[in-house]
Amino acid sequence: MNTLLKISRRSALVLAAVSIAMGANAQPSSTKPIRLVVPFGPGGVADLTARVVAQKMSESMGQSIIVDNKPGAGGVVAADTVAKAAPDGLTVLLMSNGNAVSVGLFKRLPFDTVKDFAPVSTIGYFDLAVVTSADSKFKTMQELLAYAKAHPGTVNIGTINVGSTQHLAAELLKRSTGIDAQVIPFNGSPAMITALRGGQIDAGVEILAPLLGQISGKSLHPIAVMGTKRSFALPDTPTVAESGAPKFNVASWNAFAVPAKTPPAVVERLNKEVNAALAAPEVKERLRQIGVEAQGSTPQQQAELLKNEIQRWSEVIRLAGIPKQ
Repeated sequence: MNTLLKISRRSALVLAAVSIAMGANAQPSSTKPIRLVVPFGPGGVADLTARVVAQKMSESMGQSIIVDNKPGAGGVVAADTVAKAAPDGLTVLLMSNGNAVSVGLFKRLPFDTVKDFAPVSTIGYFDLAVVTSADSKFKTMQELLAYAKAHPGTVNIGTINVGSTQHLAAELLKRSTGIDAQVIPFNGSPAMITALRGGQIDAGVEILAPLLGQISGKSLHPIAVMGTKRSFALPDTPTVAESGAPKFNVASWNAFAVPAKTPPAVVERLNKEVNAALAAPEVKERLRQIGVEAQGSTPQQQAELLKNEIQRWSEVIRLAGIPKQ
């Protein structure tokens, strides 16, 4: 009996040691920094969003988070970096709807956008808006749509870069409202805004944040936002859904993801830290100041969002006849 008791105690100690080791391996190391790979340059809305959330997470976790900006190829460079990283929770991707768009936009990607990443949580949504110049004859979305239907092919809608969310949102707007309009991509927001203010285009579709200064300065006039509800930044501006396309809904989003095969316990811990950071009043307020509505999720909800966005934008790209890159 004493021999059996010794064996039982020894087995229990071994199992306990294994469990402790497994638990340690299932957490990001507190002695090593987390690398947050951002597929955009410094200073933009997505970059600022990532930094605000990362700073709060770092304080809570007692672990430094280093932002690594890797713009290029529509987010492919950054995503590929994370897809090939060790699945230890120390490399995180700032994912966006651009990752969903890339699936339909590129002939081939060096990774599988669904299979090679483990979703952690969404972190925020930011509105897109339809704007006209201050002296435009179009003061409402209904007026723009009515004119476009009465004068097919004469309305020009400006956006940024081919294949951007803004560009595809304008294409989707055409199809959802049944108008015959020209969508004209510009190389960046400043060029599009200049053309809009100069009368070269009739309306512009852009993420709200870069437009807020022009809107508050009265040089641009918002006629609609593209989400399901009115923007907290423009409570008096109706949605596209309120203005003639009842089911229309487009919003840009950001999320965190890690390499596939990252242990579930690591994903769970990161998810908990992200959502705790987003619940902090100072984080919510800072994000609102840059036009972002903080909103976390479960990993499963983020996975479903990504799947739905891939399906939707791939169909828009196909119907719009946009050549694959």
